[in-house]
Amino acid sequence: QVQLVESGGGSVQAGGSLRLTCVASGYSYSGYSMGWFRQAPPGKEREGVACIDRDGHTFYVDSVKGRFTISRDNAAKILYLQMNGLKPEDTALYYCAASTTGNFCAAVPGLYKNWGQGTQVTVSS
Repeated sequence: QVQLVESGGGSVQAGGSLRLTCVASGYSYSGYSMGWFRQAPPGKEREGVACIDRDGHTFYVDSVKGRFTISRDNAAKILYLQMNGLKPEDTALYYCAASTTGNFCAAVPGLYKNWGQGTQVTVSS
């Protein structure tokens, strides 16, 4: 059974940093692309933030380029999202997800088949 568990969210002031962690289990983690998504407010469509394919190639949405860094530890089955220079508009529930692909990634929700429960990030001005 595939399981993705996020942690690391919290409340910070604008300009601060957080590192999100997603621990994966129950599947061949290293063979698949992984992504981070966010949703705010509840009910709004999930927005792709960043993704990383099985070879380490990355993609970032324009709004986070230069501030966020996605990385993965295949041995430990962990996905990370380092978030620096946080802004109030980054406030959202952040999800990690496992893709159906491995040799490329795209921050498109429809390509992802398994999702974590989310971790809340709140940035105050």
